[in-house]
Order: sequence, then C-alpha cells, then structure tokens
Amino acid sequence: MRSCYSILIVIILLQTGCVHRRFTVYSNPPGALVRVDGKDVGYTPASVDFTWYGTREIQLLKDGYETQTQMVSIPSPWYQKFPLDFLSDNFAGRHITDHRQFQFDLQPKRMDNMNDVRTRAESLRSEALHGP
Repeated sequence: MRSCYSILIVIILLQTGCVHRRFTVYSNPPGALVRVDGKDVGYTPASVDFTWYGTREIQLLKDGYETQTQMVSIPSPWYQKFPLDFLSDNFAGRHITDHRQFQFDLQPKRMDNMNDVRTRAESLRSEALHGP
C-alpha cells in the first residue's frame, strides 16, 4: 500500500510542470504568407508552437512586396538551460509560457524602368532572330 502512495505521488509531481513555447510573426502590412523552415504556417499575424530553441528561417511573401527571408535566433531562457530545464519542464508546479514576437516590415517591389525592359526585350528578340 505504501508503494502505491509513493507511485501516486511521483505521478502527480511529474504532471505539475509544463513549458509552452510559441512565437508570433507580425508584418507591416499584415496578411503576408509566413514560412518557417520551409513550411507554410499561415498569414500574419501567425503563431507557431515550437519544441526546440535555436535558429529558424522565417520567410514572408506578399503580392506587390519583396520576399523577405531572415534567420531568427530564439535563445533559451535561463530556466530552460541544463539542468534547470528538467525541473521547469517537470516540476514547476505551474504552467510556464515562453512567447516570442517578431516584427517584419515588408518593402514594396521595385518597378523596373520601362525603357530598360524594352531595351532588354529588343536585345533578346534580335539575338533570337539572328542567333548567338
């Protein structure tokens, strides 16, 4: 009977800790498609749950704006460094939330000068007609 209580106490203690990791990507203007490490995750503002700290590739795409790609570092907080991470993940006694936010300003696409486009087109046409 005593061992049953001991096992029950250990199970209860193991259920008390929890760290929820999440980051949210915002853009100006909003509504850009967000890709994290090559996977589409939604449109800004987009929130992503994660398990591991480290560097992530975040890419934002929106019609009429330059595609923006950045490597973003997500360092671990002090309570998630070894050996404290075991305690905060399992025995914290409360729910811990680590929420990060990233803001990106998108730049409008540059429009090429029409004279330059026409010159390149005429050059390509003459090469195609006369050969290289």
